[in-house]
Amino acid sequence: MAEAPHDADRAGHAPIGHNVSLARRAWNIRRHAIRMGEVQGQGYIAQALDIADVLAAAYFHAMRYRPDDPEWEGRDRFLLSNGHYAIALYAALIEAGFIPEDELETYGSDESRLPMSGMAAYTPGMEMSGGSLGIGLSIAVGRALGLKRKASDATVYMLFSDGELDEGSVWEAILGAAHHQLDNLIAVVDINNQQADGPSTKVMGFEPLVDKLHAFGWFVTRVDGNDLDAVRDAFDACKAQRGQGRPAMIVADTLMGKGVPFLEAREKNHFIRVEAHEWALALQALDERRPA
Repeated sequence: MAEAPHDADRAGHAPIGHNVSLARRAWNIRRHAIRMGEVQGQGYIAQALDIADVLAAAYFHAMRYRPDDPEWEGRDRFLLSNGHYAIALYAALIEAGFIPEDELETYGSDESRLPMSGMAAYTPGMEMSGGSLGIGLSIAVGRALGLKRKASDATVYMLFSDGELDEGSVWEAILGAAHHQLDNLIAVVDINNQQADGPSTKVMGFEPLVDKLHAFGWFVTRVDGNDLDAVRDAFDACKAQRGQGRPAMIVADTLMGKGVPFLEAREKNHFIRVEAHEWALALQALDERRPA
């Protein structure tokens, strides 16, 4: 499965490694994240593994950007609401060329450009600071509305977690995006069914989610978030809605720890400590499944 060409002059994509498959991009993102996690010995590793396919499809199929010019006005914006997923986004930004790979060794350290929670002032390509959950979609609505009023053809992409569906501000933003006909907004909600207090669907039931989003006036597609073909096609379907006056949402069902079987099998994966010897085992598990 080949990704779209990266032509910085035409589309603004990263002009590197344009023949690398999406599957290899996702594998690299997972590997970068595990290597960063090893620096601290703990963290939101399982989320990074579960969302890697979505990030690969976003950065290497759907979006346009210039890694050597992160503030390029014509860029698509990727907003991370769930700031504790920063390790996943850093991995994608490293893969896309915004950040040198050797900086992953500084993850979470003093003076690092890779703090444990996303900080827009620190990290090239990080569009918003995260940490207070439930606010990202509201920020994305504001960004999308501003771009629309400037007649920009840029798209706002944003990622948030199923636990954030507990927050009333999220539903206000869902309502507002439809009201303002923000067809330049594509949101992704990661349905991994885990949050700090337990299974997300038991903490606060949100199903039938697709029906609710349809009722709010959104275009919605639900996919296996770890099926790269399905995720790529979902982004294409959302982009095809441009001009229809509806914001778009990808509901991505994912598996925590995807790609590392012993992490996939853990009952509680929200924030994990990985034993020292397990980091090598995690990398080995990935290496045994390295795609072309």
